Amino acid sequence: MKPALLLGILGGALALYAAHVSVNVGWGRWVEDARQIFGGETRQLTVGFLPVTCHLTCPVVDWTTRHSESGALYQSKRYTEFPTMCEDLLEGSLGAAFLNAPMAIQMALKGYPVKLVSLGHRDGSAIVVPSGSPFQQFTDLKGKRILIPSKASNQQLWFGRLCKQSGLALTDFDLVVCPPPEMPAMLETGQCDAYIVGEPWCAKAELAGIGRVLLQVKDSWPNFISCGLVVRQDLIDHQRGLVQEIVDGIHGSGLWLEQGVGNRASAAEVAGKYYFNQDPKLLEFVLSKPVDRVRYDHLTPLQGDFEEIMALAVEVGMFEKTLPFESFVDTSFSLDASKVALPMPPDDGQGLSSGTLLLAPKPGGKPVK
Repeated sequence: MKPALLLGILGGALALYAAHVSVNVGWGRWVEDARQIFGGETRQLTVGFLPVTCHLTCPVVDWTTRHSESGALYQSKRYTEFPTMCEDLLEGSLGAAFLNAPMAIQMALKGYPVKLVSLGHRDGSAIVVPSGSPFQQFTDLKGKRILIPSKASNQQLWFGRLCKQSGLALTDFDLVVCPPPEMPAMLETGQCDAYIVGEPWCAKAELAGIGRVLLQVKDSWPNFISCGLVVRQDLIDHQRGLVQEIVDGIHGSGLWLEQGVGNRASAAEVAGKYYFNQDPKLLEFVLSKPVDRVRYDHLTPLQGDFEEIMALAVEVGMFEKTLPFESFVDTSFSLDASKVALPMPPDDGQGLSSGTLLLAPKPGGKPVK
């Protein structure tokens, strides 16, 4: 073959590959992947989560990367509440965390350098009342004692939205902040008339026979948003490929979860045993009764959704003002995310054999394993 022809073929192949990288991969991500391959270093990212089904994609992706010989190590760190997770995110011991949307906006209002890059789920909250109570609709709860997870929660925003639709006000109810794990017991002992919270704490009362769902958020506020992945800005600036890989994993695992009840049952088994320290049967109930109780598709943050959240937050006194959408959300990673389902390997009985789940430190202590 003539040298000129060979060079022409080689040049054409390189041009096609360059076009592929530019359109489908991105040069920043390609450079980071090349650095990993030739430098021999595995990129790592520690991500904070709570043991709730809103954050299920976190342990699913953690488990998947532990059973893979390629890509970054996505290590999850379990917390019991949001404030400590926020502190660790700002301090830098976490690169990312699953936080509820109002908290992400509050951090931006305070000027903290973080961005929400992906949703973690859709729907997944409910109002629970005692199983033998006469309550049949939202307005029946007027004047009653209602537990909420936080004054900075999307559940309170949903409650405010229901009030607005019903001609009521938040002051028409006795709203009390309560840690979600304590809510079922408070309901059983008559210390409240109802509670509004994310899963699995609604299902826990149902399975125990002490409560029933009065209203699912999916039937009142379709495509409800509670939590999303919030990432440090320095990570976005200097390791875009790593952030993209994690967002790809979240979206891919979400698509896999949406493929059928069998996949959800497998995820419930792994997450319950190795990550949440909860009965897998509880998680399987949440993920199948009904199957759209919590959804893991359509995870790209949309401006209209967040503008409604901000407007409601101002109305209920959670925020003093709204913010431009782009000041606290970076949609580029979700828009570029792979649209291919990412199967989670089944439980192999080895636990977290390829790594150790980090646990959040106790006050004044250091992370323990």
